[in-house]
Amino acid sequence: MSEAKRNLLENFLSLGALQIVGYIIPLINLPYLSRILGVEKFGLVFFAFAFMQYFIMLTDYGFGLSATREIAINRHNSNNISNIFSAVTFIKFCLLIISFLILCIMIIFIPKLHQNWLIFILSFLMVVGNAIYPVWFFQGMERMKYITFLNILAKIIFLVLIFIFVKKESDYIIVPLLNSLGFLVSGIIGMYFAIKELGARLYIPKWSTIKKQFKYSSEFFLSRASLSIFTNTNSFCLGLISSTIMVGYYVAAEKIYAAISGLVGPITGALYPFIAKNKDIKLYKKIFTGVVIVNIFICAFVFIFAPDIITIFYGKDMYNAYKILRIFCFLTMISVPHMMLGYPLLGAMGYTKQVNASIIISSFIHIIGLTTLYFTGIMNIYTIALMVLVTESFVFILRGYWVLKYKLLKTNKEVI
Repeated sequence: MSEAKRNLLENFLSLGALQIVGYIIPLINLPYLSRILGVEKFGLVFFAFAFMQYFIMLTDYGFGLSATREIAINRHNSNNISNIFSAVTFIKFCLLIISFLILCIMIIFIPKLHQNWLIFILSFLMVVGNAIYPVWFFQGMERMKYITFLNILAKIIFLVLIFIFVKKESDYIIVPLLNSLGFLVSGIIGMYFAIKELGARLYIPKWSTIKKQFKYSSEFFLSRASLSIFTNTNSFCLGLISSTIMVGYYVAAEKIYAAISGLVGPITGALYPFIAKNKDIKLYKKIFTGVVIVNIFICAFVFIFAPDIITIFYGKDMYNAYKILRIFCFLTMISVPHMMLGYPLLGAMGYTKQVNASIIISSFIHIIGLTTLYFTGIMNIYTIALMVLVTESFVFILRGYWVLKYKLLKTNKEVI
């Protein structure tokens, strides 16, 4: 096995371990929380969580893609790496301050947020932890193993604290605090390893460097922002127009969907820098085929046993969420292939504009769809889920068209 493929396997296993723990733990604590907090408080907690995703998206500003590629290309040049690392960290810190100011203003002027202001402030700490966590740096360096163990340890500690401190419905306010602590611990540990173990230097960078990184990541940010429109906006809109009980049903099904589709995360995360550097299309096609086949079997199983899965995980009070979960099964059969066609293939081969365009175009379709649902008076938990399915289908069609158009699966092409 070549060194490049060995690094790919090592990073896949590291990312896989993080991803598995990252999805197993919610599947342990969410059933517990849904039973202890009840559907209404459960929905409120995750309504706040969905709101925080906008700020996470803003502070990320597409660096998870742009900076990962920059680090992967320059990883043998320590000066360039430190310049990129410092510039990205500085920009994230500035965006973090802006995000907090926006949150404070919205809490003051939006009654539904003002009534539960503390839960939103505590939830914002997860934005802080996410902003300082340089996962983009480790992916670009293909050295995820350095933080795998401690990251998993931090998540396990968070899980234990949930069982220790959350004992009754009124403890719902503790949940965002404990969740945020997990993000903060991971962020601090990640920053420590980046600087102490991998030699990244942190300093105030030149304005020209900051401007360059900010400008380069802008197109990626637009793509990520568009993606948030048809992911986080759904539960957030549902919380604004409906009760938090409906949010609870939606989140319960969505978390299982996220756990399934998220299994491909380690693969796309490891493939992106690998394909960008090695252009090994033959290996990519083998991995793509295997992922799609496994995904179909998983989706079929979940669809058939959806009522039992919801009841086992969340209890009888969440039973009605099984209908949403079945819609998400069809969604997963579409989203997983288009994730594999995105940055691991189109993006890595230089067609980042096409990848971003697929998200941006589809997000506009989603906005039009949600607006239509709202003004026609038929916006509800089911029509929102179906609208997500339509939107994801457009992403798949667009990406599939460009892959065929540029004949990316026929030969090992050079990046453009």
